[in-house]
Amino acid sequence: MIKLKNINKKYGDKKIIDNVSLEIPKGKVIAFIGSNGAGKSTLLSIISRTLSKNSGEIFIDEKELSSWKTNELSKKISTLKQTNNLNIKLTVRELVNFGRFPYSNGILTNQDKEKVDNAIKYMEIEELQDRYIDELSGGQRQMAFISMIIAQDTEYIFLDEPLNNLDMHHCVKIMKNVKKLTEEMGKTVIIVIHDINFVSLYADYIIAMKNGKIIKIDKKEEIIKESVLKEIYNIDIKVKNIDGDNICLYYK
Repeated sequence: MIKLKNINKKYGDKKIIDNVSLEIPKGKVIAFIGSNGAGKSTLLSIISRTLSKNSGEIFIDEKELSSWKTNELSKKISTLKQTNNLNIKLTVRELVNFGRFPYSNGILTNQDKEKVDNAIKYMEIEELQDRYIDELSGGQRQMAFISMIIAQDTEYIFLDEPLNNLDMHHCVKIMKNVKKLTEEMGKTVIIVIHDINFVSLYADYIIAMKNGKIIKIDKKEEIIKESVLKEIYNIDIKVKNIDGDNICLYYK
């Protein structure tokens, strides 16, 4: 389990994360939601140790984050940022190989190669594996990066807005595979996401942020309600139930 105690982050006099404490359960899809600037991506970066905090403590499986050696932490948590810029020409397979670096240090064993094969198959991008990343569409590229994260084979997976600027086809494929990661492989996936429809379909728990604070945390059934969503976003959102699934319609 991941536990946060009194996490604070500020730039100058502006508080970005304001005294946040929470527990993140294992084996679920946990969605961070909220308006732009709420602090979601910042908090994920702090938890994954890609951004420093000003104060507070973070425990991953009861071990404080600062006590983890970098290589060991890379075997426990993996992170996909909002933007991933590559300055070298790589094929999809070469990119996915990087997911094994914490284990192989660049020299792949047969076990590493099997993990790479399985990750590529999992995301169903076998036909892309010999193509160069810069030749792919945005959706194909994101599928490749997620394959790299799967190859890393960590217990905790952090995805920061993985659906940003993607078409519906790739959004659905990614979210279905995210859900499968928890159901079939027991992973814990923590995802920053703006599309409430996808949240209602695929998340197990929701953590809602506003002005750097946690304002709601509960099972999705308790968050995907018109009154709660209005509190989070300050707009009226109509929630309709179709065939047992929550479908959210936005109204200004």
